Amino acid sequence: MYPKEFQESIKKVEATRQARMTQQFPMLSLADRTILLEAYHPDYKKGTMRQISVGVNKGDKTPHEFANLFEAYSHINPNNFTIPSPKYETDVLIIGGGGAGVAAAIVAKQAKANVFLVTKLRVADANTTMAQGGIQAADKENDSPAIHYLDVVGGGGFKNIPELVRALVSDGPEVIRWLEELGVIFDKAPDGTMLSIHGGGTSRKRMHPCRDYTGAELMRCLKDEFLDQKIKYLEYTGALELLKDSDGKCVGAVLVNMENGEVFTVKAKTTILATGGAGQLHIQGFPTSNHYGATADGLVLAYRSGAKLTFLDTIQYHPTGVGYPEQILGQLITEKVRGVGAQLVNADGERFIYDLETRDVVSSAIIREIQDRKKGIMSVTSGGVWLDTPLIEMKSGSGTILKQLPAMHRQFIKFGIDMTKEPVITYPTQHYQNGGILCNEYAETNIPGLYVAGEVTGGVHGRNRLMGNSLLDILVFGRRAGTHAAELAAKTTEVKPGTINHVKKYHSELEKAGIPKERKSPMLLPDYRPKEFQDRYSFLSHLK
Repeated sequence: MYPKEFQESIKKVEATRQARMTQQFPMLSLADRTILLEAYHPDYKKGTMRQISVGVNKGDKTPHEFANLFEAYSHINPNNFTIPSPKYETDVLIIGGGGAGVAAAIVAKQAKANVFLVTKLRVADANTTMAQGGIQAADKENDSPAIHYLDVVGGGGFKNIPELVRALVSDGPEVIRWLEELGVIFDKAPDGTMLSIHGGGTSRKRMHPCRDYTGAELMRCLKDEFLDQKIKYLEYTGALELLKDSDGKCVGAVLVNMENGEVFTVKAKTTILATGGAGQLHIQGFPTSNHYGATADGLVLAYRSGAKLTFLDTIQYHPTGVGYPEQILGQLITEKVRGVGAQLVNADGERFIYDLETRDVVSSAIIREIQDRKKGIMSVTSGGVWLDTPLIEMKSGSGTILKQLPAMHRQFIKFGIDMTKEPVITYPTQHYQNGGILCNEYAETNIPGLYVAGEVTGGVHGRNRLMGNSLLDILVFGRRAGTHAAELAAKTTEVKPGTINHVKKYHSELEKAGIPKERKSPMLLPDYRPKEFQDRYSFLSHLK
């Protein structure tokens, strides 16, 4: 049950529910979407970004939280750090244990490469596992990769890198087949036909769900295959720097055991960065749907080594994060909830946006409703609007939520909120890193020997990602990275000694720019302790 202060507004939502069931709400024109975005989307808010003062993207704008990581010194002092002899040697080193890294490891191992994966938490502790609503792929008779392509670039503001989108949509049907072979249990009709639903910005029903825990189901099967392949891996191992040889090729990394502080190196013929996103930076103070390790480490390591970044000025705020209760503020309410019939309404029970507009548009409309129209539910910490979930049961029959959205139901019922009978409060949450490391369709960066996959990359989604394309992205480019890294490793007969000379050069730039030396990156893990405890018990304290 909600507190008394919400009851009057809930009555207004209930009073308008029957009329809204059949109400046709128009989509915005392209011009109106642009006006809405520029007026209310956080990316356009003045004073929240600055130009980067060092590195290959010097002069590009990015949120202050990203700039603070780029304009920072290494935890390792390159002037007095002696690179230890490699503790491990491998063909393919993979940094990151989420969907992209594990997929890359599986295909690289199948290509007969010697694979070694490191991850700073545990294998499968990643945003992949937290993904809910589904994975896109154009495998139905009324659909095609060409139509999927148009949806992707339309949702991305027509700014996407074409060859990356082409790779994404072309590989989609094969990825679904591969997942089924691995044992993923997709939602299906009694006759075995795979079910699919709409997501925001899609012109076809191509979202393949596993109830509302799709990412967890995918990661379950990926991890099983990963373990069955007996791929070597280390958990609780963070990456501090990449290693480059005298020719500028990436030849491994400097790593740290996050349990005992040991610093060591891995020598590799090729390296894949699959370190995920950046939600724990809490851009502009937003709550986040991301897991604990999403701290943009891969961006920092790649950038210091000279890799180019792209789309640094765009963050995706998922329109429906939890707005109440505060214990789970920012946790995701999957877009599938709207896909199966829930409506966004304000405190007076009025619709104010077509529910399946693209995420950037819906987020902007919610912010407008609260800030300018003053029709939000203002007793919540960040403000919020209603997501009218009982409509799902009215439209599709009793039991639909328990069948199709069991995770969402559990998320709220443990706080006494029954989404089958009561609406839920929602507000945008930091969800996805649209920008990242620039790569080509083979997952190659401009640094020889360095490949990237998943959310750490930028360009495929343009300025806004559509629902279900992230799970497709990590698998398409994880598989491509694993394949091409293994191929290059097979052709490599010699690996020259690795150095961190590039870090020396980067530090010189920082000094010239006047960056304070106490600022260090990568973050590795967010630290929510009081400041007096952070330095005292840091596993990196011995590196100072």
